[in-house]
Amino acid sequence: MYVNGEIVKRKDAIHIDDVRDLVLHIIADSPPPNWVKIDNSRAIQKVVVLLIPGLLPDFLSLPPLPTSATANPNVPLSIPLPSDSKTSIPFIASTFSHACPTRAPGDHTRMYSVLGTFFQGPLSGEEKKKRIEARIASERAFDKDPSLYLLSLEQMIENDYPIPSYMADVFQKPPGWVETPQPVADSIILLPPEKQRSKVYAIDCEMCLTEDGKELTRVCMIEYESGIVVYDKLVKPPKPIIDYLTKWSGITEASLATATATLADVQSQLLLILAPKAGPTSILVGHSLESDLKALRICHPLCIDTALVYHHPRGRPLKPGLAWLTKKWCHREIQTRGEGGHDPEEDARACVDLLKLKVQNGAGFGEFKTDFESIFERMARASGRGGRGTVRGAVVDHGNPGVMHGSKATTTIGCSSDQEVLDGLLQAVPAHEFAFGRFTGLADIMGWLTPKATGDVPAVVVPPPEPSPEALAAAQAKLNEHLVALYASLPARTGMVIFTGHSDPRRMSALNARKSTFESAIKNGKKAEDIDRSEWWTASDGRELEEEVERAKRGLLFLGIK
Repeated sequence: MYVNGEIVKRKDAIHIDDVRDLVLHIIADSPPPNWVKIDNSRAIQKVVVLLIPGLLPDFLSLPPLPTSATANPNVPLSIPLPSDSKTSIPFIASTFSHACPTRAPGDHTRMYSVLGTFFQGPLSGEEKKKRIEARIASERAFDKDPSLYLLSLEQMIENDYPIPSYMADVFQKPPGWVETPQPVADSIILLPPEKQRSKVYAIDCEMCLTEDGKELTRVCMIEYESGIVVYDKLVKPPKPIIDYLTKWSGITEASLATATATLADVQSQLLLILAPKAGPTSILVGHSLESDLKALRICHPLCIDTALVYHHPRGRPLKPGLAWLTKKWCHREIQTRGEGGHDPEEDARACVDLLKLKVQNGAGFGEFKTDFESIFERMARASGRGGRGTVRGAVVDHGNPGVMHGSKATTTIGCSSDQEVLDGLLQAVPAHEFAFGRFTGLADIMGWLTPKATGDVPAVVVPPPEPSPEALAAAQAKLNEHLVALYASLPARTGMVIFTGHSDPRRMSALNARKSTFESAIKNGKKAEDIDRSEWWTASDGRELEEEVERAKRGLLFLGIK
């Protein structure tokens, strides 16, 4: 199956995008890869892809990757049979003949998202040309109207916006929530032409931590055309504040001492601006605006989100930060007050300027990787399996895959355990040509699934303790049980792809957090001599980080057909 002659020509191991392209070759008539040979791929009826981080070579009795100059570390490794080894996951050894080394995406100091790389692929030249032509036509039609960038209902749902009840019955308003009244089209038509266009306002909110969680403490709104601040209010939370979060909110005990306005007061005042009696419903613009609406507890129908109309340099589903966007496109720095926190007027004004640049320069301005698309969009164009739109895809994953890598899939199933992932796959596979699932039990028991360290949290460089042999064996046995059950349920001629994505990322993450902490301290005005030497970032640390990144990028791939 593997074409070793082609693999040894490569500079490094099989990439995650190679795995994606293999799947698209089987299921969506993409060109065949040169590193693996599949005879009569059209006979494969379904493809099931599993991402299993934590599935290490040791667990399969595989030899370590060769490091000598005479051996190629990228060539597939023969997996010993269960009878010839002490493998703790016998399903792999009894189902697959080889394990192919893979390499995760990234640069010399970071590892990029394995999920993002797998689920996003390049457009063909023909499709890219079509999209450029459609965008140019759209820009001409809408001219310089900000409403071109309004989020669709689907985009709002995908990005977890609170939706007004008259748009869709998908959000149940808890007590204390309000929604912008539904506009009456007939009354708008009777207005003079110059008053029929919606006004646009940028908004930003700040929050503090109370006994009931984070609560709104300041809101600022700026009119788009004039740049005038039309609303700026400090808000008194209903419960005592236990942390002002000044480093982010900019709010202090002294600044909030005079606040008398309640959330209900703010809601009633803002609704007069959002739904004026003498005009159409206003448009709100913000950065990750859904967070501001949740802080305000307001459902609003007309939203523009600078985190969506501008792109992250690594593409979807990542979202760019407001400070980065402002520096990149407006050529100025914001959020530079250090411990003084953010200024909501500054952030709202940045959103105004970013939207004006977008309107002035067209929809393509501020986009990266416009020649990329979701694999589900590519599958939808496949014509070889009953015509376009007949390839159905499902994503079964922990959390809420519907707002991330599964946003374009036919079906998404959110899970909170590996057992739920198995149940979701058993449910999804019969009705879909492609199904993706992720088992995280092994990675979890080994301590790989920890919150990302940041510059705000002291980095712990000492590796966490290893799991007990009993706990690890139980996790391995459970994974094997899940794989056996899933495989038994698959119909004949189903392709199975299992990949691990990466190796242990903990040391890499800890070093990156330490690096970020040191660089942030220097950026905020601290001198190196004022920082404890144990927290310095040195050239030696940099070399160690690069080595750890390379280790973390190593993974394994298993291919088979039932």
